[in-house]
Amino acid sequence: MRAAEPTIGDIGILASTDILAIDQASVDLVYDKPGSDNKDLIERIESREGLRQLSYMKELKMGNPNYELISID
Repeated sequence: MRAAEPTIGDIGILASTDILAIDQASVDLVYDKPGSDNKDLIERIESREGLRQLSYMKELKMGNPNYELISID
């Protein structure tokens, strides 16, 4: 059985050489997205302990959770 696709709209494309920073930025963009179309994806992340990945990466010193978003529009 295939899982339903999340209903969130486009949050853009991100790039980084720091895997923790890019994952943290992606999650933050999902949580900070205005409106309610992020509800399904947030529910999916939280029901699967998806945020644990970020804390474990930090524990393993796999990167820095701090980042700066730079728009190239």
